[in-house]
This record gives sequence, structure tokens and C-alpha cells, in this order.
Amino acid sequence: MKAQYQAALEWLELHPELHTLISLGLLVLVAWIGNWVVKRILVRGLYRLLQASPLGQDPEMSRSKIIARLANIVPALILSSGIALVPGLPEAAVTVVRNVCSAFVVLTIALAISGVLNLVNTLYMRRPNAHLKPIKGYIQVVKIALFAITAVLMVAILIDRSPLILLSGLGAMAAVLMLIFQDTLLSLVASVQITSNDIIRVGDWVEMPQLNADGDVIDIALHTVKVQNWDMTITTIPTKRFITDSFKNWRGMQESGGRRIKRSLYLDQTSVAFLTPEQIERLRHLRLLDSYLSGKQHELQDWNSRLAEYARDPANTRRLTNLGTFRAYVENYLRQNPDIRQDMTLLVRQLSPTADGLPLELYCFTATTAWARYEAIQSDIFDHLLAILPEFGLRVFQHPSGADMRGLGQRLLQGPESLRNHRQEAAEITQ
Repeated sequence: MKAQYQAALEWLELHPELHTLISLGLLVLVAWIGNWVVKRILVRGLYRLLQASPLGQDPEMSRSKIIARLANIVPALILSSGIALVPGLPEAAVTVVRNVCSAFVVLTIALAISGVLNLVNTLYMRRPNAHLKPIKGYIQVVKIALFAITAVLMVAILIDRSPLILLSGLGAMAAVLMLIFQDTLLSLVASVQITSNDIIRVGDWVEMPQLNADGDVIDIALHTVKVQNWDMTITTIPTKRFITDSFKNWRGMQESGGRRIKRSLYLDQTSVAFLTPEQIERLRHLRLLDSYLSGKQHELQDWNSRLAEYARDPANTRRLTNLGTFRAYVENYLRQNPDIRQDMTLLVRQLSPTADGLPLELYCFTATTAWARYEAIQSDIFDHLLAILPEFGLRVFQHPSGADMRGLGQRLLQGPESLRNHRQEAAEITQ
């Protein structure tokens, strides 16, 4: 056996290129085996040990892959140590492999430290008062310093020079580079912030009125962001403007699955009145109001019964109004509408009276974010409400138009009798 081994060595010495290739293959094989042993045995063993602790059971710990990333150092160390044992390699090749392996080790350690910083920030944000004192900004500053130092060390290792020499040379060039590449550096910093903070993505609907941009992001480059507006024009925005200027990103609305309806009906305040018993009985035929009217009447009867002799004067009693009943009808209508999200905010409220009438605002969310479907749902709701308003004796407020003025002029010409008949018709419509 020994003689065969000696004969093989002598044969390989006669073929130095083959000897070098076989030695390189063996070195790569040893590095692969070392990587497999570390990841399959040691790393799995460490994860099982960590699972016995609260930190190991945290899902963020398993997703961070810090230990698995550090395990990549082992094959790099094997290659760096074993490359000198390979016969026939020039000294320059050995130096290059060692430098590349050393730079890879530095980069791997930096990425692992970055993962630890991300894990620290994630665990910190779970605290109840973390939003009051966030540490994300400090984490980002530390990561910038970390990767800056890593870049300097990697370059110094690759060129086989001291990092101090590299830093002294960069110091003299920094001012000139910052002056020449000012816009590029600002755009680069903005791009890093946009990416790290997930401010915008391709496909987001953004709105920046100061630049007349309102549409979808179609491209994010180093210097510019392209937004295709809804009129199919394209607005090109400097990347840094998304950091320095305010804008609206509709991604949250799209991801929530519901789009807000916030629109008001302006009612004529002179049409607001108390409901008569006959009107209440007539409104009972509306399915959405039956339970409301029954409960409300019992409540008012209990209240009014405690007034004793004061209840004789209607001004002292509580009574149903057409506006309050209509507001209850609108809310029940929205509650029964399958196109409205019931798990999001739903309000029907009065706003402060204005010269244009009394605003009755609907605040709710549709069950879709598609633009066309959203507009159709909103239009259907207000079509129905405008059509059913006369059932409650209410009128929508609007300013007099030219047709109103011409009609009034014709009635004046026809005499007082025509005006009296018009008032009677308006009163009947209100009732």
C-alpha cells in the first residue's frame, strides 16, 4: 500500500499541472465538507439549544439567520489556510486567494452584526412604549458606520495595504468628490433611505401636488423616480424630493382592502322638523327603520313619562325628528350594504351648519380598492339617499339656478294667486 502511494506521488510529480488541479479539488472538497459539518451538525445543534430558551423560540431569531451566516466563515478559513499547501501555485495567486477569503470573512461578520442590530430593533419595538422612543434611527447610524468601516477594511485587504494608509488618502479626496458628485451623493443617500425605510415601491400610487404628480410609480432610479399620472403623462421627480418633500402614498389603502368614502349631503335646514304620529307610522313600513322606531319610541315614552304635568307642553318633551330618523336610516343602510366594510370605521354624522346647508357626512370604507368599482358603489349610495330624502320630508340645499329665477319671474307676472299655489305645492311636497 505504501509502495503504491509512493508511486502515485512520483507519477504526480511528473505531471505538475495535474498535481495542482487534484490538490485544488481536494482543498475545495475539504472546505465543502467543513461547511456541511458546521451547518448540518453544529448550527442545528446550536439552534436546538437555543430553542430551550425564550430567545430561541422567537420567530425573529430563526428568520435572522445570524448563526448560519457566521458558519460561512469556516470554508473561507479552510481555503485561506490550505491554499499555501497546494503545490505549483504562483505566490501571487496564493496572495489573491488569501486576501479574497479574508475580505469575505470581514463582510460575513459585518452582515452578521447587521442582522443582530435588526434583531435588537425588532425585539425593542415589541415593548409597549417603544413607539415613544424608537431606536431605528440610531440603529441605522450604527449600520452606516459599520458598513463604511467594512468597506475600508475590505479594500485594504484586497490591495494588501494598511487601512490607515487608505484612510489618509481618502481624506484629501473627500472634499473634491463631495463637491463634484454632490447630486449623486444626495440621490444615493435618498435611494438608500427609500429602500431601507420602504418609503415607495414600483407600483405604488403616490400623490405630490407641488410637482403635479398623481399616479403610479413606474421606475425608481438613482437620480429620478418616474410617476405615470392618471392622464397617462409621466412626471419625473428627483429621488431626493421623496425625502425632503411631503407626499401621499396610497399603498396603505390598497393593502388594507378598503377605500374611504367621506362625502356629505347638504340639507336644507328649513326642512328639518319633528315627525308627526302619521309620518312615524308611514316610516315604519321601511324595513331598515322598524326596529329603530320601536326602540326609540319606548325610550322617548319613558323619558316623557317622568316629566309629569310638564309633558302637556310639547316643547318640554323629546320627539323624533325627520333628520335624526334619516340619519338612523342611512347608518342601517350602510350596515346592510355588502359593499361596505363592517370591520372598519362607519359613521353618519352632522357637521357644523354652513351657508350652503347642513352637512350630513358619510364616513365609511368600501370592500374594494378598485377605482371604477369604488366610484360605482359611492354613486349608488348617494343616488339612493337623494331619491329617498322626500320620504322623510327633507330637501337637499342648492343655490337658485337660472331656471328657478325664470320660473319665479313667470309667477310674478301671473299674479299673487300663482305664488300662493306654488307655496301650497311646496308645503305638500315637504309633508
